[in-house]
Amino acid sequence: MTDTEDRTLFNGRFKEVFIGKARTLQDKSIFHKLSLIAFFAWIGLGADGISSSCYGPEEAFRHLAGHPMLAVFVAIGTVFTIFIICTSYSQIIKLFPHGGGGYIVGSKLISPTVGMISGCALIIDYILTITISISSGTDALFSIMPQSLHVYKLGIAIACVCILILLNLRGVKESVISLTPIFVIFIIMHVFVILYAIVLQANNFQAAFHETSSQLHSSISQVGYLGTLFIIVKAYSMGAGTFTGIEAVSNGMSVLREPKVQTARRTMMLMAFSLSFIVLGLMISYALYNVQISSSKTLNAVLFDNVTANWGSVWSSSFIGITLASEAALLFVAAQTGFLDGPRIMANMALDHWFPKKYASLSDRLVNMNGVMMMGISAIVLMILSKGSVSFLIVLYSINVFITFSISQLGMVRHWWIQRLKLDQWRGKLTINGIGFILTFTILVSVTIIKFGDGGWITLLITGLFILLTISIKRHYLNITVRYMKVCQKAIADLHVALDHLPKNDGSRTPQLLKYNPKAKTAIILVKEFGGTGIHTFLRINESFMAIYQNYIFIRVGILNSKFYRGSDELDHFKMSVKDDGRKYVDIANHFGFYGKSLWTIGTDPADEVYKMVKKLMPLIPNPTFFGSQLVFSKTFYLSQLLHNHTIFSIQKRFFKFGIPIVIFPIRID
Repeated sequence: MTDTEDRTLFNGRFKEVFIGKARTLQDKSIFHKLSLIAFFAWIGLGADGISSSCYGPEEAFRHLAGHPMLAVFVAIGTVFTIFIICTSYSQIIKLFPHGGGGYIVGSKLISPTVGMISGCALIIDYILTITISISSGTDALFSIMPQSLHVYKLGIAIACVCILILLNLRGVKESVISLTPIFVIFIIMHVFVILYAIVLQANNFQAAFHETSSQLHSSISQVGYLGTLFIIVKAYSMGAGTFTGIEAVSNGMSVLREPKVQTARRTMMLMAFSLSFIVLGLMISYALYNVQISSSKTLNAVLFDNVTANWGSVWSSSFIGITLASEAALLFVAAQTGFLDGPRIMANMALDHWFPKKYASLSDRLVNMNGVMMMGISAIVLMILSKGSVSFLIVLYSINVFITFSISQLGMVRHWWIQRLKLDQWRGKLTINGIGFILTFTILVSVTIIKFGDGGWITLLITGLFILLTISIKRHYLNITVRYMKVCQKAIADLHVALDHLPKNDGSRTPQLLKYNPKAKTAIILVKEFGGTGIHTFLRINESFMAIYQNYIFIRVGILNSKFYRGSDELDHFKMSVKDDGRKYVDIANHFGFYGKSLWTIGTDPADEVYKMVKKLMPLIPNPTFFGSQLVFSKTFYLSQLLHNHTIFSIQKRFFKFGIPIVIFPIRID
């Protein structure tokens, strides 16, 4: 075994230990094994929304400014909003069963540009979700540690992001299952403490009702009807504005168990009921116990102190410690939503050329590796720049997700209005999305105005720059597509000219009679889909080597990406298209009177798949010559390496390591 093979084997084993073995695409049950049932989807996709209860009710309660009993109205409004958004997203799920959420809704129902804006806003929001969740969890963790250890807080936060990156590179299901115990403990502890708190105060409900009525009349007499409404709306906006993550299910349809729509709708209901129960229960408990805002403790910690005051110090401190620890841990789990859905939005945008194409690619573990790395690295950079300051990050948070919410609801309203003559129940559906649009847009405007001067403008600036970058990428790809089409047209025209100049067929060179000639030279051509580059390479070989090669073998590797990895049906269609591409190239070789054969496979790493095929082929064919092609631009441009994969050079590098020569024809794009 050579040194190169030793290093390759070592690297493969190292990867298997930390990330896992490559998935087997030939396994018919692969989609079933990797998909999530509603319970695990509730954990993986719902943790972001559920974790908002750690700070959302407190954020709303703080803005009531001396009117604590008005929390009841804010809680009712928040729960109503949660159910309206969940119900409206259930309609989106049914209309777009392949997922995509706000990006797909905006693109299909309004315009591609509006969809792009929605996608950019949501990607930024998911990066902030990761950053603020990890930072908040780290803050909670270090709050029970000595002050001398706080210098390590930022480093621990970054390490946590790195661990989540590693978990998500292994796969969605593995990352969700490993975090399940934390989620379950959080739910059990909070459901218990809420029910216990309300039962203890059951005899005081009538007094609480009178106190609420009294405070309402007192507020109206002090600041008037509009002033009271403003206080409630402001608290509602700041509280409901933190309940992000509801859109996660519609974004993550591809990871759900079949039937996907039913699984998604069950997950949405689990999210709606669990989040509503915790939010409503906490805010009512704040009011019943007249919880006072503390500078050293969270409002939840103060509430738990009050509820367990008669338990005894040991039981009380143990219960509060476990409950608060579950809150801190859940914040780490909430970061998982960003890793699950952020890369998926990038993949959808990459397929539409708003993002570099490589972000639609899958690793051999069938995850969006580039997207996961992008989300993780961006979160780490943001964490370093903000020094992990939760107070700063919370200002940047939640604006963007309500941009997406508003666009999604508006798109659905437009859809139902256009379809009103075809659907009998369009009024009910339009009403749900219409109310959803009014609520989400109200929250968006309120949060933007309130947070703008405190740093919210930074979020809008970053999102605006991101939008400009995606527009630039789209223009580049459109420009290249136009030029590439010209190359394809020229290659096809050259092919027809070459065929016209061939000698008349006397019947002795029909495809059925053409056999492999072991004495003649063999050209092995690496091709993509059937098109201009493959035809151009074939013609260049004939032109440059004057019919030296009598045998042609076409190697076609279908690269599996997010577009095809949606289910077994899509995968089967993709396999057929890859196989048909090879047949078309064989037909061209036969028309020229040459022996032709196609070999095909599908995979995630083209260089690796090609090398596997070549390794088996080399002993069977003496001294073959390998050929490929590469698009060449007349001028170099920024981000060239990022926007174009240059796969042939990766294959060339792999071939050179094992002493296999390859000829690469340049195809100029002018």
